[in-house]
Amino acid sequence: MRAKFVEVLANELVVVWDDGHESYYAADSLRRACPCASCAGEADLFGRIAKGPEQPYTPAAFELRGADQIGNYGIQPSWGDGHVYGIWTLEKLRAACPCSECANPSNP
Repeated sequence: MRAKFVEVLANELVVVWDDGHESYYAADSLRRACPCASCAGEADLFGRIAKGPEQPYTPAAFELRGADQIGNYGIQPSWGDGHVYGIWTLEKLRAACPCSECANPSNP
């Protein structure tokens, strides 16, 4: 699976996938689920999650300023508060698609 087109539109990340599906991600949801080690933590050798103290969000934290494709595997959003560390793998991003078709794939 690949992203054919990635763009920030208003305060959403829009991804058009190579199968023609379109995903629209709200900026606040993306930021709150940031996968970087600082936000989500990272596992040590024993599987324990280590992370620093919770950082307070400012209004700028939810301003989606851009998104860059990283190789053939991910998308890296950039935020108004300067946070640019989280890389969403394409698989994780597609699995997080909020549309009704993806939320309930058994519906025809």
